[in-house]
Amino acid sequence: MSAGSSKVPAHRISRFGSLASLAGRVAGGMLAEGARQLAKGQVPSKKDLLLTPGNAKRVADQLAHLRGAAMKVGQLLSMDSGEMLPPALAEILARLRASGNPMPVKQLAQVLRNEWGEQWQRHFSDFTFTPLAAASIGQVHQAYHDNGQRLAVKIQYPGIKASIDSDVDNVATLLRISGLVPKSVDYRGLLTEAKAQLHSEADYLQEATYLRQYRQALGHSPHFVVPEVFSELTTENILVMSFVEGSALEALSSHEQAERDRVMGLLFELLFRELFEFKLVQTDPNFANYLYNTKTQQLVLLDFGACRHYSSRFSNGYRQLFAAALAEDHAAMAAALTQIGFFSQQILPAQKQAVLALVNLAAEPLKHDSAFDFGQTDLALRIREAGTALSMQQDYWHTPPADAIFLHRKIGGLYLLAARLKARVNVRALLAPYLSNEA
Repeated sequence: MSAGSSKVPAHRISRFGSLASLAGRVAGGMLAEGARQLAKGQVPSKKDLLLTPGNAKRVADQLAHLRGAAMKVGQLLSMDSGEMLPPALAEILARLRASGNPMPVKQLAQVLRNEWGEQWQRHFSDFTFTPLAAASIGQVHQAYHDNGQRLAVKIQYPGIKASIDSDVDNVATLLRISGLVPKSVDYRGLLTEAKAQLHSEADYLQEATYLRQYRQALGHSPHFVVPEVFSELTTENILVMSFVEGSALEALSSHEQAERDRVMGLLFELLFRELFEFKLVQTDPNFANYLYNTKTQQLVLLDFGACRHYSSRFSNGYRQLFAAALAEDHAAMAAALTQIGFFSQQILPAQKQAVLALVNLAAEPLKHDSAFDFGQTDLALRIREAGTALSMQQDYWHTPPADAIFLHRKIGGLYLLAARLKARVNVRALLAPYLSNEA
């Protein structure tokens, strides 16, 4: 087995055993840290004990070994928690966003034989067994078609589909036992949605369909590049695409201000086109889903597993919500949120006002009729703190509609990336063309 690789546990029992042993090691780490703090005369809190660097590393390493839904939950924590987590934990969990442990070559070769048959190599003039990237559900390899074209081959880890439901349940159990999720929170509906989303992401034939739809929608744009699907080689577990050159978006931090601003502008423009024109949104906020080709100055779109279709009612609800937020019309904002699916459960007036205040805060970049400087604001942190206060202090356990949650994660991810790149974007100008016409 090569250094850094680890066999993906494909059986449910072995996967549960891995999580159970992780729980034991985390508990052991908590006891050891508690003993250390007590010896210094300090009374540790449960949260402080859980979120030690040692425990964070144990969690990150185990989720990277399991891949699949278990690792996905770790990725969501790292994307959504940001500055609310201790720096050591945030840094370690961030490793999960773009990489996991690759499969050993023997296991990889078996997957290729299962999908393409014993003579699978006849399709290629060259196939590189060392992956370019290894993430939560699969890993990507470079290959050359027998016609000479350079390819990116995304190969799903074995056993991932069968493990999704149990992995989500097991990780949710760990979070509940840890005390990080309040006992009074009923998040079963969200777990059901998370499972459905992960099953969709694990269907590479479905992802290929989404990829073709985006390629058709953006094919005439000089600003975006979408890979081409090789249908004859694509299966439910392997997605074969043309290879597209590009650098990680975070590498743009060292580029000129104008280039950073332009790239973030393209991302916000794409979001509005997705929501209002395509009514199909790639909702995964992971920065690794994009590359930037500095030579052609084009934004490369890579991953389409987390796409969601949105109804005209939902899309128009957000059109009305953004317009109402710009007009500071709280009654119209409440009506738009109701159309989107909020407030379907009983809610107190104070809680409703807190939701409206949170939406108003999130709309801050839209209210600037000039470039909004994401590098000079703590907006992402304020939104997160307001959301936490809404949950913890207002006792607001009303679950927002799942479609809205996925969309908000995408918007939050763009805010985080814009802050990291210190970008200045006139978001209002990009939104303006979509505010007048309903579709």
